[in-house]
Amino acid sequence: MKLLPFLCFLAPFAAAAADIPAAPVAEKGDSLFTDDFERSILGEWKSIIPTFTVGNGVLKGEQTRDDHGAVGRVYRPMKDVVIEFKFQLIGSTGFNAVFDDQKHKGSHAGHICRIAFSPKHLRLGDDKEGVMRNDIYEMRKDPAQKAQADKLLEGRNSAFPFTFEQKKWYQATIELAGDQLRVSVDGKPTAYLKSPGIAHETKSSFHFTVNGPGVLFDDVRIWQAK
Repeated sequence: MKLLPFLCFLAPFAAAAADIPAAPVAEKGDSLFTDDFERSILGEWKSIIPTFTVGNGVLKGEQTRDDHGAVGRVYRPMKDVVIEFKFQLIGSTGFNAVFDDQKHKGSHAGHICRIAFSPKHLRLGDDKEGVMRNDIYEMRKDPAQKAQADKLLEGRNSAFPFTFEQKKWYQATIELAGDQLRVSVDGKPTAYLKSPGIAHETKSSFHFTVNGPGVLFDDVRIWQAK
């Protein structure tokens, strides 16, 4: 199976731990969604691109199509939120956690922002004003315009070192407030990005994109930010 380089959309920009705010940028408010996967069907999750399944108390994502990673999505209108979930790599080297607005036509597939969990890094990206913005997306296909496109990406993404081991459970917390995105792993602030596209008024869905043999997810919770 061909494994697409799903992290290549984020141009490398190394940031330092000092760039991460020590205090949360958002606090939990009213609950919007919770799922512990104690069943055998997907429920509200939509396997947009195969394959996502539920069993043994977890959600499993596994790439079964050559041209794209598996996409499992839950629909909720949201703007500023706190999201928590547990995950375990079981063969895949990483995955994306993505916010979209299907009605937004200014970026590829309505992508707004994402967090890419890779073997050695956490990478945060502003898709709306970054690599997925339609004009930049097309420019980067043309080698003659790629350098110009890359200049437009300055400040639209960040990368922070972190090593994820296979078959080990981790707890991720995503705080999205205004134009800020802050991620903690196992309670430790780990990555941060401030970029204008993150502040997009409405995110209509949240999804995981999994490339390769598999990732397990559990205890997914979404709160409206106070």
